[in-house]
Amino acid sequence: MKILKIQALRGPNIWSIRRTKLIQMRLDLEELEQQPTNLIPGFRERIETMFPTMISHRCSEGVEGGFFYRVEKGTWMGHVIEHIALEIQTLAGMETGFGRTRQTKTDGIYNVVFSYIEENVGLYAAESAVRIAESLITDTPYDVEADIMEMRRIRERVRLGPSTASIVEEAVARDIPWIRLGTNSLIQLGYGINQMRFQATITCKTSNIAVDIACNKEETKRMLDMASIPVAKGSICVDEEGLKQIIDQIGFPIVLKPLNGNHGKGASINVLNWEDAASGLLHAQQYSRKVIVERFITGHDFRVLVIDNKVVAAARREPAHVIGDGSSSIQQLIELTNQDPRRGYGHENVLTEITVDRDTEDILAKKEYNLETIPQKGEIVHLKSTANLSTGGTSVDVTEMMHPENIFLCERISRVIGLDVCGIDIMAQNLTQPLKESGGAILEVNAAPGFRMHLAPSEGLPRNVAAPIIDMLYPPGKPSRIPIIAVTGTNGKTTTTRLIAHIIKNNGYKVGFTTSDGIYIQNHMMEKGDTTGPLSAEYILKDPTVEFAVLEAARGGILRAGLGFSRCDIGVITNIQEDHLGLNDIETLKDLANVKMVVARSIRKDGWAILNAEDEMCLKVAKELDCNVAYFSMTEDTPFVQKLAKEGKIVAVYENGYITIKKGSWKIRVEKASLVPLTMGGKARFMIANALAATLAAYLWGFKTEDISLSLQTFIPGAAQTPGRMNIFEFKRFKVLIDFAHNPAGYRGIEEFMQNIDASRKIGIIAGVGDRRDEDIRECAKIAARMFDHIIIRQEKHLRGRQEEEILQLLLEGINDSGRTVTWETIPKEIEALKHAISIAQDGTYIVALSDVITNAIQVVQQYLDKENEEDIILS
Repeated sequence: MKILKIQALRGPNIWSIRRTKLIQMRLDLEELEQQPTNLIPGFRERIETMFPTMISHRCSEGVEGGFFYRVEKGTWMGHVIEHIALEIQTLAGMETGFGRTRQTKTDGIYNVVFSYIEENVGLYAAESAVRIAESLITDTPYDVEADIMEMRRIRERVRLGPSTASIVEEAVARDIPWIRLGTNSLIQLGYGINQMRFQATITCKTSNIAVDIACNKEETKRMLDMASIPVAKGSICVDEEGLKQIIDQIGFPIVLKPLNGNHGKGASINVLNWEDAASGLLHAQQYSRKVIVERFITGHDFRVLVIDNKVVAAARREPAHVIGDGSSSIQQLIELTNQDPRRGYGHENVLTEITVDRDTEDILAKKEYNLETIPQKGEIVHLKSTANLSTGGTSVDVTEMMHPENIFLCERISRVIGLDVCGIDIMAQNLTQPLKESGGAILEVNAAPGFRMHLAPSEGLPRNVAAPIIDMLYPPGKPSRIPIIAVTGTNGKTTTTRLIAHIIKNNGYKVGFTTSDGIYIQNHMMEKGDTTGPLSAEYILKDPTVEFAVLEAARGGILRAGLGFSRCDIGVITNIQEDHLGLNDIETLKDLANVKMVVARSIRKDGWAILNAEDEMCLKVAKELDCNVAYFSMTEDTPFVQKLAKEGKIVAVYENGYITIKKGSWKIRVEKASLVPLTMGGKARFMIANALAATLAAYLWGFKTEDISLSLQTFIPGAAQTPGRMNIFEFKRFKVLIDFAHNPAGYRGIEEFMQNIDASRKIGIIAGVGDRRDEDIRECAKIAARMFDHIIIRQEKHLRGRQEEEILQLLLEGINDSGRTVTWETIPKEIEALKHAISIAQDGTYIVALSDVITNAIQVVQQYLDKENEEDIILS
């Protein structure tokens, strides 16, 4: 077997609209194509021995053990690898159950698709599954546990922490989109101007000053003391002399902790003598030069969580500990405790496994214990100095037990410090009595408090503490999304996208849009290049100034990673024509339609799909959609359009020279096509079709027809506004047109336009595109020969594995098939071809450059035009 390609899909895709997190592996089975599992001796027994838990895989049989039944009867290795990849993720603590394996049109090559929770783990699982399958085939040993452990390590390295993940999950439950900004825990909720950000449990509403105060434990203590809030007596020292002075004031027992510490690092508690105090000072100074020394208060360690100045949860925390049974050593008791199914590696379970470190050894040494000591039955042996869950501690929910006075106190503390999300550490015998009565005290106020102890306490009621965070960031009525119009199709995508964005901008919105030319925000180009994939869409959705997004979605991006958004409000499919066939398993128009349909299927149910009524594949797409559907058509009197009119459906039509919105028996004439600059005076019919699609999208969104009309009139095509889309340069003696047409449908659009052009001679510059089918290259040349008198063949920049001579031969075959006698010549470089065409132009010549490198072509022609204008100025 050979892995040909592995890619991660992150949005709606050709396999699933709802399951957006998928790994797609292209796998060549090679000789195994002739060896299904039933022809591999002992394969069923070996895989069942290695993965007995696969009994739960029901597979297409729909019953327990269904997958093993398929293996017994015979299935192909791609299908087996899919199930292995899913199972090893489950064994690593990431249960996910969606998979598909489909043979491509090439024998022996399969697409193996399965879901993932963490992308890096999914990519690892794909390669691991192939290695495991190979070991099962050859009956060689394989350390599956090592791979599973590595997957856990990867997960812990890249996953969101429990607190961050809980907020994300709550946002998803409320249909709020989210984007991870980088590889840490910085998260964006919502899109564009409606976004909010948070990192861990610090939100964009959190005050920097409040965080600074909370991080300065001495300042926190001083402010609380001034507000008559009980705090532990003590002070800060930097050396033994200062430590002694503090101890003389407050006496033993004491607590030492670094001034800038967190997670209990460097802390020593219940210190009873000078020797331990001096040692604790050195330990704390490993983390901070300044060390807090406080009177040790006996009681339980409580954490109260306050969000938006309201108490939402409280927990009693216990440090990691074991309970003696009278016969087992402390080491054995730790191992026994870690067998609790609630404990796991890192944050994978409710509780974390207990590990032995210096803190553990120091605590045991103070009791004159070590790991081999056998505690008495019922004796509690603490193993950590702090009660953090990340070090194996446990928590008990006590929210309902808080005295109203303590609730008032904690909510007041959050305002005194100024934190929107804060964790208050309290030492007291209980929270059922006011602290002033129980003798308790506030130990710390924490910015970015962890949620884990409240989300999944060891005992008591779990608290959805993420909900108040979302309530605070998105109170009722506040939107999280921005409107999205997505545009796809074979031809006309970019122009339609630009025109829609122009209409929206003219209606007062700050618009972000993506095209095959670049990323734009309010017509300012932010990034140059083909930006029609998911990362470009995400770029727009992450921008905090964008109020409305118009996103071009091309075939390549959808196949490579899926869409960059979860759903859109309006989706436009301009047409579905033969282009890029024979690539990435897209062999037929039906395959191509399935790719374009990803956009249409992602439209919200009450949104609109806008389809080409004259495109056969678009009509087939419409039958599979569950959203509203509207059409545009260049002809009003087709049976289908008439049928739509009788049904009262909305259609944009070109009738009597007008761009018109038609619903049932009435019409709204938006604008005369000849007055829309984009249509070249009404001569470029394919541009009229683009205008119809854009007009319909704007109308369905709710813009007034008079505003749409004004926008159609003010959208001026040209090298700046629509680079490579019918860019016409008028010289004194001739004209040059540059267009991005690169497939038969695009060529036919240019041919239709050229039929309305009077010229003494028509010169065309063409090239065969290397990644198109032979028949597509021939057809383009055939169309070119019908519309030009002389053809200059240049070399396509990207041969995509073909030879120059091969492409030239196909072009000549197409020219010969046209039935016309035309002259032709070859000039390899595009710039030289353009210069040559201009040099041989005569009065009335019309040069058409069908270019794939738009920028270069435009620059060359513009330089000639500028030179001509300069000469006119000098002569005048």
